[in-house]
Amino acid sequence: QKYLCSNCNNILKKALQTLCGHRYCSACLSWIVRNNKNAICQKCKEEDPNTSSEESLLTEERAFGDAAINKEISELRVHCVTLGCSWSGIMRNFEEHQSLCEYALIPCHTGCGHVVMRKKLADHLENGCVNNMTVCQKCKRSLSSTEYQNPFQLVFDYFPSFLFQQDHSTPLINKDGCRFSEVGCSFRGSKEKRKEHEKTAVGAHMLLLLQHIKQLKASLCAAAKAANGSIPQPELSLENKLHVFENIVSVLNKEVETSNLEITAFRRQSELDQNIIRGLELKIAELQRCLMQKDAGLSSLHKSLLFSEQASYDGVFLWKITDVGRKLQDSVTGRTVSLYSPAFYTAKYGYKVCLRVYLNGDGTGKGSHVSLFFVVMKGDYDALLPWPFRHKVTFMLLDQNNREHVIDAFRPDLTSASFQRPVNDMNVASGCPLFLPLSKLQSPKYAYVREDTLFLKCIIETN
Repeated sequence: QKYLCSNCNNILKKALQTLCGHRYCSACLSWIVRNNKNAICQKCKEEDPNTSSEESLLTEERAFGDAAINKEISELRVHCVTLGCSWSGIMRNFEEHQSLCEYALIPCHTGCGHVVMRKKLADHLENGCVNNMTVCQKCKRSLSSTEYQNPFQLVFDYFPSFLFQQDHSTPLINKDGCRFSEVGCSFRGSKEKRKEHEKTAVGAHMLLLLQHIKQLKASLCAAAKAANGSIPQPELSLENKLHVFENIVSVLNKEVETSNLEITAFRRQSELDQNIIRGLELKIAELQRCLMQKDAGLSSLHKSLLFSEQASYDGVFLWKITDVGRKLQDSVTGRTVSLYSPAFYTAKYGYKVCLRVYLNGDGTGKGSHVSLFFVVMKGDYDALLPWPFRHKVTFMLLDQNNREHVIDAFRPDLTSASFQRPVNDMNVASGCPLFLPLSKLQSPKYAYVREDTLFLKCIIETN
C-alpha cells in the first residue's frame, strides 16, 4: 500500500509527500491542484469525511519529494508481463525495457491498421504492409520499400540503361552500404539504420546524383570532341544521351523545388494543426471542469436522496453497518479509523445528531473495544432550541438472535462543549469508549455480527 498513489492507486511516479503524510505521484498532485480549488486530500476525507484541517489542504508548494520511497520503488523487483517476454529486473530499468520489448504489440506507423510485435515490424513492412508497397513503372510489379524506393522513381525512370544496369533482384550496393554509394555516399550501417538514413538524406542524395550526372556529361563531351565526329551512330547517340542527362537534371531540380514547396506547406499545416490542438485542449479542459461540477452536483443530490431515505425524526435511529470484517480491518490498519452514521433528528424541527463508531476502539478502548460516540451537529433550527443539549442517550448493539442486546446509556454533561450549540458542522463526539470488548463482538456465542452485518440503535429520550 505504501508504494501506491493516493489518487490513481498505481505505483508512485516521482513520489511527493503532503503535510498530512499521504503520498501522490507528482503528475497526479499537479493535476488535482490545477483542477480543484482548495483541494482536500482524498485519504484524509476517507478517514474523516468532515475533515477541513490546514494539513489536509493540497498544494504543490507544501509537498516535498519523498526520496526514500522513490529509492525503494526504484529497487523493487519486477518482471515484464508481455506474453513471451522473459525480462525481469528492477523498477528503474523497466521503462527503458518497455520501449525496447521485442514482444510488445505496437501499431504499424504506416497507418495500415495492423498491430504487430515490435520484433516482427520489419518483416511486416517488407512483406505484408499494404501501405508500404509500390508499383514499379517499368515492370508493373508491386514491390516492397526495400526493393523499390519511391522517392527516386523519376530518377531511375530517366536514367538510360547503360548508366544503371539494375533489376529488382540485383542490389545496387553491397550488404551494409547506402544505395547511393556508387554516386559518392559513404554511409554504412545496419539494415534499419540504412532505411532511416535514406529517408532523411533525400536532399544530399539528389546533390550527389546531380554532381555525378555533370561528371558524366563532361566525360561524354570530351569523348565527343576526341572522336571528332567520326564515331559510328550507336543505338543511343551522344547527343541523345546529353539530352537525357539534361532532362534528368531538370527533373531533379523540379523535384527539389516540389519538395521545398511540400515542406513549406507541411510546416504551415503543422502550425494550423497545433492551433487546432491548442483550441481542442482548451475545450477539453472546459468540458472537464463542467463535468466535475456536474459530478459534484450529482454527488450532492445523491447524498440528499440517501439522507432523506434514512432520516429519522423521532429520536430513534437504527444503523445497519455492512462489510464489518473489511471495515474492522481498515480501522486496525488506520485506513479508515472511524465511521459516521447518517444524521437523524430528535423531532421534525429538533436537534440534528449522528453516531460515530470506532470498530477498533478509540482512546482507552483502542485495540480492545468497540467505541461508540454521540455527536451533536449544526441544524437548521438550532436558534429555536434550548441549549445545552440535555436529553438522555441510550446505545444498543442488537443481538440478531434477540437474546442479549448490549445496552449503555448516559446523560449529557451540561458543562461539556460537546453539548453546547454547535459553531462548526459538528461538535466533539462524546460517549462510550469501552462500549463492547472486541472479543465479545467476534465471539460465536453471540449474534452481534451475522452475514458480515451488525445493527446499532440509538434512542434519545425526548420527554
